[in-house]
This record gives sequence, C-alpha cells and structure tokens, in this order.
Amino acid sequence: MPHRPTTDGWRNWAGNQSARPGQVLSPAGAAELGEVIRAAAEAGRTVKAVGSGHSFTAIASAGDGVLIRPDRLTAVREIDREAGTVTVESGLPLHRLNRLLAAAGLSLTNMGDIEVQTVAGATSTGTHGTGRDSGSLAAQIRALEIVLADGTVQRCSPDENPELFRGARLGLGALGVISALTLAVEPAFLLTAHEQPMAFDDVLAAFDDLVAVNEHFEFYWFPHTDRCSTKRNNRSQGPAAPLPRFKEWLEDEFLSNTVWEGACRIGRRFPAAVPTIAQVASRAWSERSYTDLAYKVFTSPRTVRFVEMEYAVPREAATTVLRELKALVERSNWRISFPVEVRVAPADDLWLSTASGRDTAYIAVHLYRGTAEQGYFTEVEKLMTAHQGRPHWGKLHTRDAEYLASVYPRFGDFTALRDEVDPQRVFGNDYLRRVLGA
Repeated sequence: MPHRPTTDGWRNWAGNQSARPGQVLSPAGAAELGEVIRAAAEAGRTVKAVGSGHSFTAIASAGDGVLIRPDRLTAVREIDREAGTVTVESGLPLHRLNRLLAAAGLSLTNMGDIEVQTVAGATSTGTHGTGRDSGSLAAQIRALEIVLADGTVQRCSPDENPELFRGARLGLGALGVISALTLAVEPAFLLTAHEQPMAFDDVLAAFDDLVAVNEHFEFYWFPHTDRCSTKRNNRSQGPAAPLPRFKEWLEDEFLSNTVWEGACRIGRRFPAAVPTIAQVASRAWSERSYTDLAYKVFTSPRTVRFVEMEYAVPREAATTVLRELKALVERSNWRISFPVEVRVAPADDLWLSTASGRDTAYIAVHLYRGTAEQGYFTEVEKLMTAHQGRPHWGKLHTRDAEYLASVYPRFGDFTALRDEVDPQRVFGNDYLRRVLGA
C-alpha cells in the first residue's frame, strides 16, 4: 500500500491554510482506498482527501491525521454516449477531463472559471460557474462511488442508495471519500462570448433582463469606480472564431495576470494608489467577442493569488445587495484592488448547494494575498447574512452550524445522514465541526 509518514506540511493554493498531516497516502483504486480508511478508523485517526488545494477554507485539512492524495485515482472508467455520461475517478483534474471530453466530441454543460481543481474537490465544495438554466458541477452528477468510514465501497444514484446520493453529491468530504463520479455530458458545443464595459447603474437596471436573455451572464464591478466589465456567453452554431493567439496571450495572460499582479503589488505596498489603479484597470477591458469550444470560453488562466469570500443570496435580492455593497465601500476607508464578481444559478435540489431551493446570485469579494483585511470581509459578511446569504463552502466565512441550519432547508437531513454513515467522525476536522456541528 503506497504511503509514507511525512514531515512535509500541506498548504493550499492561496497560502492561507496549512497543516502537517501525520501520514500522506496515495491509494490506487477504491478497494485500496477502503483499506486505508478502515486502518485509519481502527487506529482512531481521521482521514481527509485533498485535491488541488483551491479552497480558501480549511475544509480539506487533515490536521495530524491521514491525508489522502488522489494522484493515482485519475482514470476515465467509461464514456457512455447513449446515456450521455462519463465516469471518471475522483482525482482527475478538470483540465484533463475537458480535453478528454473534447477529443471525444463531448462537453460538460456548465463550468466554473478555473479548471485546475480535481473533479471530486470541485463538486464536493459546490464549485459553480454562471448560468440561467444550468447549475453547479455537483448538479451534473448522475452517480457516485464513495468509500465510507467502515471501508466499504458504495455506489449511489437516484435509484441505488438514493438517500446517500442526495447528500454525497455535494458532501463537503463529511460522508466519505469519493472514489469515482458519473457526470452528465452532451455533444460538444461552441459558445460565443461577448465582453462589454458598462456603468454600474446600467448593469443593475438591466440585471434581470441580462440574466433572462443570456444563457450565461456575469459581471465584475471595480470598487472605487462606477465601471463594470460584463460577459455574456451563448451557444453558437459557429463557425469557431477564437481570439488570435497573440491577442489571447496579451489580454488574458499578460494583462490579466502579469500586469495585474504588478498592479496588485503596488496597491498592497501603497494603498492610497488603489483608487487610481482601479480607475485605470476598469478601462483596460475593452469590448470584444469570440467563439470557441465551451470549456475554453468558460475557463480562464488565473495566476494572481488572492483570498476570497463568496456568498449566495436570493436572486431577487441581488441588486439591493450590490447597491448596499457599493455604498459600504464608498463610506469606508478601504482600498480594494480586486473587482467584485457577480454570477447566477438556477434553483437546484442538492441539500447543501448554495442554490438549494432558490434562484441564486453569487457575489464574490477578493483581496490580493498579503493585503490587510481592513474589515472588508467582516462587513461584507454582515451585509450578506442580513439577506439570508449562504457562504461558498470553499471560500472564507465565519458562519457556524446554527446559522447554516437557518438558511438551508435540508440541513438537518444532511447532518442526520452524516450521523448514520460517520458516527465516529472519521472524516471530521475543525472546519466541519464548525459548519456542521460536533
């Protein structure tokens, strides 16, 4: 069984979470994973699986327990064109899945804007993009294979172990370690992206219409300005018209990452310069359109490191919350270099989905790494919770089980399922104790 004691620490992508697990294991296959979990449970040790470390919370921290790395759980088990599904192991990175599907003439229906996460890491924390009709990655799951605290390997779907399926599709790593997932796919399609600068008030005045008439709408507001950058993605019959390679490099890699990194460093060193930087940055994004394979439009390279808080609020409250947020920034002494990101999702039936039971707007705030918090996240969180906001499970927040039970109608169903399948909390850690209760 491949494993090693470790003196190495684990650190997430943003660098704000770290741990020193007692042991790091890389099992190959569900049976071997079951042996690892069974042995750890018998020894009274906790087990946590970690993906790419793209969560800003400590959701994947193993403490001094056993850390599972999914490096050897990356196989594509089956592509079923007739059923419209693909079954892959949990550690497969999304960027590899996207390219494998494209080579087979297939695609996921919707995605977030980065593709470095593992499949199970992304689904288990509620990773989402933006969509009028299509939801998060977890909402696209059609079946799961999960290893429980006793080491048994269980398959679940709407027809097989349906109660386990209802909870495990978006399970926070609290019910077991996912070894494989079956995702819905469809024939590959093109998206036309139309990016356009707009004034803040104009975006909010047209927000409902922009969401209604576009399959995928999102926008960024630049604090200390009245300017936004909007993006509309809609299906296209083609032909493909991708950005020229040099233009793509210049705008999406050099300007959006290299130059932006430098601007953020200046803002961190000289906070008084941030409003001027924001004014310049908000004018750097010009109008453009291009058409390409869906995953190439959904995702973008992200190399500038930051920390993030994101809340899901009822869709009908979005414009009110955004106006209150803008007023909050304007009356404060904060210097916010990162734009505020706004996306949407339809209601779904996942117990712990941030869109569970309600049409949703996502509002995300960011700080460049190493920037003083200044009370920004604290006050934004107060605003979001005043509107029944639900925090993204993988992004910074201070909510606890009492609050979360008040905003998730099926919260009690999930915790009852957890009591049933992991009564000894083999998969527990400090984060889960806070958000789910002891």
